[in-house]
Amino acid sequence: MGDHIAGKSVIITGAGSGFGKLTAEKLGAEGARLTCLDIDGNAAETTAAAIRAGGGEAQAFVADVTSIDDMRRAAATTITAYGAIDVMVNNAGTMPLAFIADHAAALPAWSRCIDINFKGVMHGSIAVYDQMMAQGRGHIVNLSSIYGNRPSAGAAVYGATKAAVDYFSHALRQEARGRIKVTVIKPTGVMATALMGTVVNQAAGVGIMGHNVASFYEDYGKLKGDAPGALADPENIGYAFLTPEHIADAIVHTVNQPWGISISDITVRASGEHYIA
Repeated sequence: MGDHIAGKSVIITGAGSGFGKLTAEKLGAEGARLTCLDIDGNAAETTAAAIRAGGGEAQAFVADVTSIDDMRRAAATTITAYGAIDVMVNNAGTMPLAFIADHAAALPAWSRCIDINFKGVMHGSIAVYDQMMAQGRGHIVNLSSIYGNRPSAGAAVYGATKAAVDYFSHALRQEARGRIKVTVIKPTGVMATALMGTVVNQAAGVGIMGHNVASFYEDYGKLKGDAPGALADPENIGYAFLTPEHIADAIVHTVNQPWGISISDITVRASGEHYIA
């Protein structure tokens, strides 16, 4: 691994935790030059410092993806530091699952979800667009979700933002043909991330699990127990709960391609998972 990573200038949003942090660290270990963006400056610096401690090259930048000015400043800072922007990973996101009936409690979180999940991807993409077009090449990686595949009860707003990411990404790919590669990464459920803390109504997960909802809660109880067995073993066909590392590996895989090869879509699933989308 790493033949097509070393030396690339990469911006990652939400780099202070979760998929973003792991992806930044993995790319940094392969020789990429990272700009770690996060609204939490301390978290971004922690990620960048870990990369530097491992012999890599990284800088931290405080940015709110809902602000196009922040994203343009981040792009300018990256160009100043590294002379180019080769890869933009729009990773920052929130997941306020809730039923429409929950609107009184969920509306502020839904509005923020639209601003981060869709506008954040749009801002990140257009902030680097002119530079990539001028360079003659670039790669934008957008984090979507299986929730964008079809309507799902309990995810009307969250799923809509992910469907919008899919649409936007492929339209961008068509417009920038031969100049900018665009990849959509679709994780299924990953329990061990900060995203789970943004769910408004835990019962709203029923729509994505359908007839498997009872077995999900049964297996999740086993996962939290002392002997999760095959459920927690990725070498076993019954593996049911992805970890963030699997998603980070998928992102790194898409970056580790020749410039002429574009991986358009990746859905990462556990073979024994409960999600039906």
